[in-house]
Amino acid sequence: MKIVLVVIGKTDASYFVEAIREYSNRLVHYIPFEMEVIPDLKNARNLSEIQQKEKEGELIQKALQPGDYLVLLDERGKEFISTAFASYLEKKMQTVPKRLVFVIGGPYGFSEKVYQAASERISLSKMTFSHQMIRLIFVEQLYRAMTILNNEPYHHE
Repeated sequence: MKIVLVVIGKTDASYFVEAIREYSNRLVHYIPFEMEVIPDLKNARNLSEIQQKEKEGELIQKALQPGDYLVLLDERGKEFISTAFASYLEKKMQTVPKRLVFVIGGPYGFSEKVYQAASERISLSKMTFSHQMIRLIFVEQLYRAMTILNNEPYHHE
């Protein structure tokens, strides 16, 4: 199984880019991982929220492959503590045959079609974070989960 993180728009801040790269490099020692960046929409300011979600939704769906298991990172999704998220990933590694795809949507969330295509939704917090920050938080949590599953000392309870 491979984990793919699909995101809308590139990460601008160099300190986020560096930290995301660090955790991504650590993560690939445990499981195949890649971050797929969908470019920002052109002329997004001229689009309504609904139009923007629809256009982003089309691009998200184009990034998917047959057999992908789609999980949306959504504020209304299920929340986990880190050890429970590790258990969740362990189960997915045993049941998802190809790609476990997590998606961070654009500023207005997801289109209805993307919600319908998703198998699950998870939330990283009840708080709201910038889209660049959430990428780092999520990749760090993937890494943390892998260290938990491998009984390594990174996570402390």
